[in-house]
Amino acid sequence: MPSHLFADRPAPEPPEREAVDALIDRTRLLRGDVDAVRRDTSVIDDDDPQLRWQRALCELAVHQLDDLGEHLGQLRDGFSHPASTEPAPEHSTAPELSTAPEEPSTHGRATGSLLSRVGSAEWNLLTDEVSWSDELHQIFGRDPGAGALPLDELPSVLLPEDQPLLTSMVTDCLVDGRPIDGEFRILLPDGTTRTVHMMCEPVLDADGCTASMWAVLRDVSRLRRSQHVVARTWDTARRQEHTARVEHRMAVEFQEAVLPPWSGSLPASGPSAGRLDIATHYLPSGSSDLIGGDWYDTLALPDGRTLLTVGDLTGHGIPATSAMATLLGALRGMAVAGVEPGPVMGHLNQLIECSAQPALGSAVCCRFDPATGTLVWAQAGHPAPLLFRDGVGRPLPAPDGVLLGATSGVTYEQDRVDLLPGDVLVLYTGGLRDPSDRNTGQDMLLGLAPAFARARTAQDCVRTVVEELGTGERLDDACVLVARVEA
Repeated sequence: MPSHLFADRPAPEPPEREAVDALIDRTRLLRGDVDAVRRDTSVIDDDDPQLRWQRALCELAVHQLDDLGEHLGQLRDGFSHPASTEPAPEHSTAPELSTAPEEPSTHGRATGSLLSRVGSAEWNLLTDEVSWSDELHQIFGRDPGAGALPLDELPSVLLPEDQPLLTSMVTDCLVDGRPIDGEFRILLPDGTTRTVHMMCEPVLDADGCTASMWAVLRDVSRLRRSQHVVARTWDTARRQEHTARVEHRMAVEFQEAVLPPWSGSLPASGPSAGRLDIATHYLPSGSSDLIGGDWYDTLALPDGRTLLTVGDLTGHGIPATSAMATLLGALRGMAVAGVEPGPVMGHLNQLIECSAQPALGSAVCCRFDPATGTLVWAQAGHPAPLLFRDGVGRPLPAPDGVLLGATSGVTYEQDRVDLLPGDVLVLYTGGLRDPSDRNTGQDMLLGLAPAFARARTAQDCVRTVVEELGTGERLDDACVLVARVEA
């Protein structure tokens, strides 16, 4: 049966693929235009700081558009590929990102635009002069009146663990004359942090020695925070998916261990007694994730009689299958001890009341005496067994019984019915419906009466039920148990 706790919420709709494809095409065109400008600036005079600035901005724009195209591609393709983050540049240690909110600008300019988040600097090694753009002062949270930081003081505003990284980068640029590209985190006066991406180039004199160091610095805090959130949520989703797969596999294995498929005859207890030919089948739900608490069972009891039972507990997954196994174990124990079906239902109701996780359940418990052909049965809010005789089917009149776990102190009645050779008894759970969902399980099964009359074995009857259901998806899992009285 479906859980008594449910919510009907619409699923989130993904973005239209055509709209995302259009954005990707526009991004590619824009990327090509910016790349053309970048190629034009690659032949400019490196001695002109303004032109070097323009070239660096083109480089940054191309990188940003590459990232944008990749992210739009991920959006178009859905959740089938892991969200990648921008690769860490050379010298980067990919430090853990601060989750502090973005701080407002203290100089009247918004910090959200590209230009306000990119600044330039030049450190002259011959004159010790330092030149910072206004944007760089904003990035570092410094008042322009306080002046720019000399190169040897720049590490003082970095987080301690990032200071060796900056020292290594500066050494490569000043000593080896190599361009550098890396990231580090700076500590602002208000105690928050920012992640800064720095690209540096050495400016050489006539002798080939480094005369100054020119740099473009970009505040990438928001980008890194966004990447951090994407990576973190991706990892969480992957872990949840892995956990769900493991739990589903455990629930399936648990259920298969408790409910092995059954097909065959149980022997009679006397020379004049009949035999029960029994077959069972479990039908999973349309969603393989919904392993529920349905059960079936048949057991030859010590006194020669036979236990037949089906039932269902609310819930899905390991909690439902483990609760089902507990209930079924108790039912078997009471049946072996000779407890009548009505009292069995009452004791199961008490067991559910004492459980740590309350649930609702329905069940049918039958005890067949092959010596007399008498079936004694009780039910707890469950569909009545169907009796098929001479090509006609009908539900057995149900004795009183409420759902297991619904209330305490309940007395469950039981009833008797005489079975004849050739009779077919069908027990089933509530999830058994035809693919169109127009007919209940009872209606569908009663319509199979002529086929059951022609069947030679209980397994033939079960096969007929499965063929009637076809491959249509069911909202819930279900069990069917067929018992055929042989002469």
